[in-house]
Amino acid sequence: MKRILAIGSVSAFLSGTTVATASYAADLPLKAPARKAVYNWTGFYVGGHFGYGDASFGPGTNPLPQQGAFLPHSAIGLIGGYQVGYNRQFASRVVLGIEADATFTSPQDVPALERAPAPFHTTIDYVGTVRGRVGYAFDRFMPYVTGGLAWGHSHINVNDGDGVTAVFPVGDYHTGWTAGLGLEFAIRGNWTAKAEYEYVDLARQTYDMSGFRLANVNVDPRIHLVKLGLNYQFGDTPWMAPVNGKTKLPESNDWNVHAQTTFLPQGYGPIHSPYASPLSLPGGGQLQATWTTTAFLAARLWDGGEFYFNPELAQGFGLNGTLGLAGFSNGEAQKAGAPFPKIRAQRYYLKQTFGFGGEQEDVADGPNQLAGKRDIDRITVVVGRFAVGDFFDGNAYAKDPRADFMNWAMWSSAAYDFPADLPGYTRGAVVDLNRKDWAVRAGLFQVPSAPNSDVLTFKTGGAVVEFEERHSIADQPGKLRAGAFYNSGNTANYGEVLAIAAANPALDINDITIANQRDRSKYGFYANLEQQIVKDVGLFARASWNDGQNQILSFTDIDRSLSGGLSVKGSFWGRPEDTVGIGGAVNGLSAAHRDFLAAGGTGLLIGDGRLNYSPERILEAYYAWKLNNWSTLTLDYQFIANPAYNADRGPVSIVSGRLHAEF
Repeated sequence: MKRILAIGSVSAFLSGTTVATASYAADLPLKAPARKAVYNWTGFYVGGHFGYGDASFGPGTNPLPQQGAFLPHSAIGLIGGYQVGYNRQFASRVVLGIEADATFTSPQDVPALERAPAPFHTTIDYVGTVRGRVGYAFDRFMPYVTGGLAWGHSHINVNDGDGVTAVFPVGDYHTGWTAGLGLEFAIRGNWTAKAEYEYVDLARQTYDMSGFRLANVNVDPRIHLVKLGLNYQFGDTPWMAPVNGKTKLPESNDWNVHAQTTFLPQGYGPIHSPYASPLSLPGGGQLQATWTTTAFLAARLWDGGEFYFNPELAQGFGLNGTLGLAGFSNGEAQKAGAPFPKIRAQRYYLKQTFGFGGEQEDVADGPNQLAGKRDIDRITVVVGRFAVGDFFDGNAYAKDPRADFMNWAMWSSAAYDFPADLPGYTRGAVVDLNRKDWAVRAGLFQVPSAPNSDVLTFKTGGAVVEFEERHSIADQPGKLRAGAFYNSGNTANYGEVLAIAAANPALDINDITIANQRDRSKYGFYANLEQQIVKDVGLFARASWNDGQNQILSFTDIDRSLSGGLSVKGSFWGRPEDTVGIGGAVNGLSAAHRDFLAAGGTGLLIGDGRLNYSPERILEAYYAWKLNNWSTLTLDYQFIANPAYNADRGPVSIVSGRLHAEF
C-alpha cells in the first residue's frame, strides 16, 4: 500500500470577456483554462488512532489508575484503536460522513495503584461509537463536528485484603451517546491525519456487590478522549491530474506507515500431572489465544536522524497465563495478558546515524526502516524505548515469533535474562559500530524494580556487548554473534534463601525469597550462528549461559540453553514464499536454582512445588503458508519433554495456528 493513489479532483472554469458586439467577441482569443488541484474527501477510509483520556465513574467507585507512559496516569490513561468510515463531499464543500470506531485503554499503573488501596477498583475496558460527521472542506483541511451512539464495557476488580491485588472481576455493558469535534488534513498519497476531541456519556449500571459483603456500586461513566489518528482513503478520484494516463503521486522517503496483526491460538490435551501448583500447566489440557496489532510509524527528522513510534494493542493469554514452561510456547504471549485489548506505546526512540563515507548500501522501506541509502561504515546511536532483541541476538532464521519459530528458547538466547517489563520492552541506549565484515554494539538499559515487575527503574541497570562477524563458507553467507551481559537488580540469592528456610522450617520459602531481595548481579554469555547452506536453506544455532546464583529478573527461568535447527524455503516444491522450519532446544538450571525449585520456590514462570529435575527438551516444527503478498498462515507443532524441568510431568504436545498480516 506504499505510494498508492491519492484522492482528489480537478475543477476548472473558463472565463470569457464581455464586449459590445457579438462579431467582435468572436474574434477575441479565449483565456487558457485555469486548472487547480483540489482535494476531494469523497470515499471510504480505514485507520487507527492513539491518544489520551480521562473519566469519572461516579461517587465511591475508586477509579483504577491506568498507565499514561509519558503523561500522568488517569482513569483511562493512554488510548488506542481503529476506525472505519465513509465521506461524501458536495459542491458546496460540505462533507457528510459516518464513522465507527473502537477505543481501548491502557494497563493499570502499578505504583499509582499501590498508593490507593481500596476494597475494589472500577475501570472501563473499551468504548465503541457510531457517529455522523459534518465537515467543511478547505481543500486539504477539513474541520468537522461529530456525534452519535456510544457503548462500552466496564468492570470492577474486587481486591484481596491488601486492597491492590484483584481476585474477582465483575463486568457489565453500557450504552449512551457521544459528541465531539476535530480537524483532518490530507498529508500525502492516500493518507490523512486527524486530531479529535470526543466526549462520551454512558448510562449508569448498578453492580450488586452483596456477594462480596460490599454495598451496591453505581458506575456512571463520563469520558473525555483526545485522539491523534491516521486514515487511509479509498477514494475513486485522483487528487492530482493524470499524466500520460497515470496519476502522478507525491513521493517521499522521509516518513512511512506500516502495520501488522497476528492471531495465535494454542492448545494441548491432557498430560501426566501427579501434582501441580498455580504455576504448573493444567493437567487436563487447555486452549488459549493471543492477538496483537502494531502500527510502525517512522519519520526522518534531519540528515541521519530518525524517529520511530510503535503503539500496540495486545489481547489474550498464553497457556495458563504464560506459566508452566521455561521455554514458553508462544512468543506473542505477554506476561501481562488481558481479556480486552490493551494499548501500550511499545517503542518510541530516536536513531542517529553518523556515516564515515565510502561505499554505501540500499535500505529498503519496511517496518521501523526508512528507505534510502546509508554508509556501510557508520556509527548508529539509539535512545528511547524498545526491545533488547530489536538490536541484539538477531538471526535470519529464528528471531520473529510472528514469522518463524514460536518457542521462546528458539528465537532467543534463552539464558540471556534481557531487561524488560512484562510485555518485553525497556528504555535505554544502544551504540552500534558497523563495518563491512563485522560490527560491535553495546547497550545500557533499565531493569524491572523486582522480578516480573512491570515497573522499570533507573536505580539499577543492565548492559550487553555483542560482536558480529560476517563470513562466507563455500560462497554461502553466514554470521556469528557473540555477546556478554551483566544485570544489576532487586533479586534474592538462591543459596541464602535455602539456608534461611532450612534454619526456619515454619517459614514459607517464597516469603523468605521476597524478604531476601536486594541489589544483586547476574552475568552471562551467548553465541548465535546463522549460516546459509545452499540457496533457500539455512541453519541456526544458539548457546547461552548465566551464573544461576540469583533470581531471574526479566525473561524466563533458564540458566543454560542450546538450540538449533533448519529453515527451508518452498522454492523446492514450487512455493517460493512458503517456509518450513524444524528445530530443537535443551534448557537447564544451575544446581542452586534446581534446589530452590525442589524446595517449593517459584520462579518467573515455573514452580510445581517440588521437582524431579531433568533438562527441559523442546522440538518444534512449522509450515508457514504464504496466502498472498500480505498474509501468512502457519501451522506449528511443539513437543516438550520434562516441562518446567520436571520428569514427573508431561510430556506435552502443543498445536498452534498463526494468522499474520502486514503491510
